[in-house]
Amino acid sequence: MAGITIQNLSKSYGGRHVQMAALSELNLNIADNQFITLLGPSGCGKTTTLRCIAGYVTPDTGSIHVDDRLLSSPQGVVSPEARGMGMVFQNYAVWPHKTVHENIAFGLKLRKLSAQQVRDKVEQALVLVNLKGLEARYPNELSGGQQQRVALARSLVVEPDILLLDEPLSNLDAKLREKMRSELKQLQRRTGITFIYVTHDQSEALALSDQIAVMHGGRLQQFGSPFEVYTKPSNRIVADFMGLVNFVPGRVAAIDAGQAIIEGEGGLRLQAAAPTGAAPGAPVDIAVRPENITLAAGGGTPGAGVIRERVFLGNICEYTVALPGGASLRVQTHPLQQFSEGEAVTVTVDASQCSIFPREVAQSDRAAA
Repeated sequence: MAGITIQNLSKSYGGRHVQMAALSELNLNIADNQFITLLGPSGCGKTTTLRCIAGYVTPDTGSIHVDDRLLSSPQGVVSPEARGMGMVFQNYAVWPHKTVHENIAFGLKLRKLSAQQVRDKVEQALVLVNLKGLEARYPNELSGGQQQRVALARSLVVEPDILLLDEPLSNLDAKLREKMRSELKQLQRRTGITFIYVTHDQSEALALSDQIAVMHGGRLQQFGSPFEVYTKPSNRIVADFMGLVNFVPGRVAAIDAGQAIIEGEGGLRLQAAAPTGAAPGAPVDIAVRPENITLAAGGGTPGAGVIRERVFLGNICEYTVALPGGASLRVQTHPLQQFSEGEAVTVTVDASQCSIFPREVAQSDRAAA
């Protein structure tokens, strides 16, 4: 098994006169036997990172080590086949003219194992991914989920130290994706292999990962457990990307012993840890998740609002609540807690679950000031 150390990794693409940075000074330490997800929107650098780890891309600066072995640097890269890694692609990349057994056995035959060794290892891999009994079928006789498991088995049968997965579930329907998420998590636990998983799907990342690397604009924004990146985002970018969030404009009313009194639009007032460098009067954004807001019948209080829209989603109800002054909040409640459109409600925000970020002032606002 192996841990990965990425130091100051950068990569740009383009011609001599126009360069676009796909990855900028990435530093990441990935422990052995972990399920790590590289998460972010398209163009954030996650796939470039994975391809650098795999050996398909040579970095402009920086290095990648697996344990004490240098695999990538601007001076050269160890070839993909010599890295001891497996890779599962988005489109599965299984050979349509080969049976399940032949697909899985391909890498073993390249290593010139005996016929008996190949049979034994393929049988073990089939059991590992729950495909026992399907070894004689061709890919067109399999479901999408089964084809994905063939791709997994083909990568695992050669006993890699690290498995790289590039959005492997994106071609599956929602129900099958959820089932495969569970299977991937169990598979990683059974094998003890370090998994590096690329996705833009926040729910996948939260469900699968031991640690999540949130990326944006070619830079690492936060690296932490799913709980940490969801409940304690390091900046506004992470808070906005990790699920639904309300941003309420506000100002620092006072600061005392590291705690700030924040006054937000619509009469919201809460106490929270003071943002770094904040001073009384500083503009801030209050980030609050819809599930951390409580509604109660009746208005007439400083935290009053009016239900403008209600959407029933089965396991939750989602409300749009208009606050005085024009601000609005998305709020999620238990489905049995019902409010009507137009009804006045009292809004209570759990201050302990809010994040406060300095507000970015637009250049036009700076000029006006």
